[in-house]
Amino acid sequence: MKKLISVLCLLFVFLTVVSIPVGAARAYQTYTYSIDGQPLYSPDAYTAVKSIDFAGMGLSASSIAGLNTANDIVTDQDENVYIVDSENDRIVVLDRYYKFKFELKNFENKEGVPDKFHNPQGMYVTADRVEEGVKIPGLIYVCDTDASRILTFKLDGTFHSTIPKPESELFGDDSVYTPTAIAVDAYDRLFVVSSNTNEGVIVMTQKGEFTGFIGAQQTYSSLWDQIWRRFQTDEQRAKQVDIVSYPYNNIAINERGFVYVTIYHEDLASKMSSAITSKSKAGTYAPCKLLNPAGDEIMRRNGFWPPAGEIDFKSVTSNTDQAQANAGGVSRIIDVATGPEQTWTIVDSKRNKLYTYDYDGNLLFAFGDSGNQLGNLTGIKSIVYQGDALLVLDGSNNAQRLTVFRRTEYGDVLIQALRHQNDRQYDLAIEDWKEILMRNSNYDAAYIGIGSALFRSGDYEEALEYYKAAYDTENYSEAYKELRKNWMSRFFLLIPLVIVVVCVLVGKFLKYAAKINKKVSVSGKKPTFKEELLFVFHVMFHPFDGFWDLKHEKRGSLRAAFVFIGITIVSLFYRSVGTGYVMNPQGEYSTIFMQAMVVFVPVLLFAVANWCLTTLFDGEGNFKNIFIAIGYSLLPIALTMVPVTIFSNIVVSTETDILSLIMTLGFIWAAFLIFFGMMVTHGYSMGKNLGITLGTIAGMAFIMFLAVLFTSLVMDMVSFVTNIVSEVSFRV
Repeated sequence: MKKLISVLCLLFVFLTVVSIPVGAARAYQTYTYSIDGQPLYSPDAYTAVKSIDFAGMGLSASSIAGLNTANDIVTDQDENVYIVDSENDRIVVLDRYYKFKFELKNFENKEGVPDKFHNPQGMYVTADRVEEGVKIPGLIYVCDTDASRILTFKLDGTFHSTIPKPESELFGDDSVYTPTAIAVDAYDRLFVVSSNTNEGVIVMTQKGEFTGFIGAQQTYSSLWDQIWRRFQTDEQRAKQVDIVSYPYNNIAINERGFVYVTIYHEDLASKMSSAITSKSKAGTYAPCKLLNPAGDEIMRRNGFWPPAGEIDFKSVTSNTDQAQANAGGVSRIIDVATGPEQTWTIVDSKRNKLYTYDYDGNLLFAFGDSGNQLGNLTGIKSIVYQGDALLVLDGSNNAQRLTVFRRTEYGDVLIQALRHQNDRQYDLAIEDWKEILMRNSNYDAAYIGIGSALFRSGDYEEALEYYKAAYDTENYSEAYKELRKNWMSRFFLLIPLVIVVVCVLVGKFLKYAAKINKKVSVSGKKPTFKEELLFVFHVMFHPFDGFWDLKHEKRGSLRAAFVFIGITIVSLFYRSVGTGYVMNPQGEYSTIFMQAMVVFVPVLLFAVANWCLTTLFDGEGNFKNIFIAIGYSLLPIALTMVPVTIFSNIVVSTETDILSLIMTLGFIWAAFLIFFGMMVTHGYSMGKNLGITLGTIAGMAFIMFLAVLFTSLVMDMVSFVTNIVSEVSFRV
């Protein structure tokens, strides 16, 4: 009996352990992205509660066909659901519980003639509203794509009107009007996406009167195409297909009347990839844009990465299985939906994932994955918000379904924090964001939210700490700008006084150095170490005379050159550890040993390569002359690096370009000094020195190749000897 009980207990434990992974398997993982592009897992903001096929909707009756290539889904003010069933040429209307109500299929138009849809693709439903005491009923707008028209119906399904193709001279003679998506604002302006219209979004009135295009995608042509067109005749250009922009594929509108549009084309993929990896704030090649009624692109892109879907798209290669290969590259954005509190969500049909952002472009959460579990998606067609639910229409052909994602408690707190923030209830917003941090300490949007609430409350100093925690340099700069403004107002008279004193001291020092250098030049005595150091300022501002005296008059020395190299190393090390937060938000630094290697190795390589080359081409300078000239040429780097590092602690993000320019000028100054130093040292002409300089750079690369090759051979020899010794010791 004891043995039997023991066996049963062990069997029970085994079954429990085996069942844990199966029960714990999740359909998807919710995450955001860090500043480094690494995924940060977070609690689920939405969780799948049900998946409804055509039978569950009540479409299983023989007289009512199932969904067949449905392409769009929208909701109305009463949370009824409308599905565009394209191949069946109809609109399926469900109630708020996703049960069949009625369908729009065959109808009579205004002339009383029987009519029907022709491959409808998109739709939009407006709500009832009251204007000047008059109730204006809502309408159903349907893009009857193959018929090149837009049809409107009342909310009960009664036919209302036909909006034909807009007429305008702006449409080309060969233009084809194929409306596929539509949005309508509060003033009954229609924003229509046509799959064959490249000029942008079509804007027209409810009567079909054309008012213009907005938001045309910028044209793109390769450099070769641009060069080739310059050499073509007018006849050749006329025969060539013009370079045009690409049409949008979907559209949505928020409660403020701003229009979201999405675009994807293989020809734009490389441009989109570059924009993402460079963290571009521009919307030129963005897959999703926000347009105001005038057509201006106004999307805020304040997050770590531009709102473009997947960021870690380079980790998937084409030599994996086909599913992963199809998921490679930038996201294929096919739909956008506007959510509560100015949030918005885009769809990546490659990966079957959803990405939700706030109005400032911060990624709030991303989720979704392919598979067969509840919550997995197989081929997203469209998405729409329904209260606190997110509806996803996905699947293929007759296997299409409606998956309902319900907002979780975590998602409720997140939306509540955004609501309090938008309503300027900053104290409540801070409490909400802190509650989110208790559930997800890696959530950067919460740190930014707290920082923004503190900033708007005037607590700039504390806001800086939260912005720092999220690496948010833009908002950090705004808060620091206010602190700096207060500080400058207190020391208004002291700041210009300090600037004047510094300028006077620098001027006096340069005059002193010039006086000493002039005195030494006529004394005929050997310069002291101090005079050798001060001579560098004559070299910097008078390179031809300076390098001549440096070589022929012995005004410099190796010890002074080593000092300047050491100063350059120290200045670079100071930049590594002393750069301000705005220019180094992640606090990256380097050791002084690494900085010494960064400076000394290139200097030594250049000196050796130049000496070897100039020995063969009648150079007048020896290795010592070359090394001294290089050492004296490096001081501009330190003279620009140190003040740039100091000022990096008091600038904001919009001013960093100035510091970067100054630092770049320091390196260019040093490069010019090295170039002219070699020219004077060897007695070369400008052209010959340019050729020798290019040869020196090639020689440096060759020396490095030999060094790497020699190191590899030595390591192989050491490894071979070590293996032999180990083998002998084991056998003995």
